[in-house]
Amino acid sequence: QVQLVESGGGLVQAGGSLRLSCAASGGTFSSYAMGWFRQAPGKEREFVAAISWSGDSTRYADSVKGRFTISRDNAKNTVYLQMNSLKPEDTAVYYCARGPRYGLAINHATFASWGPGTQVTVSS
Repeated sequence: QVQLVESGGGLVQAGGSLRLSCAASGGTFSSYAMGWFRQAPGKEREFVAAISWSGDSTRYADSVKGRFTISRDNAKNTVYLQMNSLKPEDTAVYYCARGPRYGLAINHATFASWGPGTQVTVSS
């Protein structure tokens, strides 16, 4: 059973940047798609970004396109989310998740393993 642990969250001013990391252990990483989701208080969990097992394909929510970049290092069993030009509406708990094997998805129902999340707070 894979275990995922996010890190890199924190408090940042609007317009700033953060890089989130998600380290995987205890299971297979390199052959699975990975994704980032977020949940703000009082809102449903929403898709942010996803990357294929090889890193060749990515998907982004419209709200973060052009500002966020997802990447992965299969040698380090780690997936990253570079977040630039942050806005107060990006404030949420960010979760990484392992998706389908040899596929790519954006629906959270297809992501079976989840990390505990890391808080990102963007002040105005």
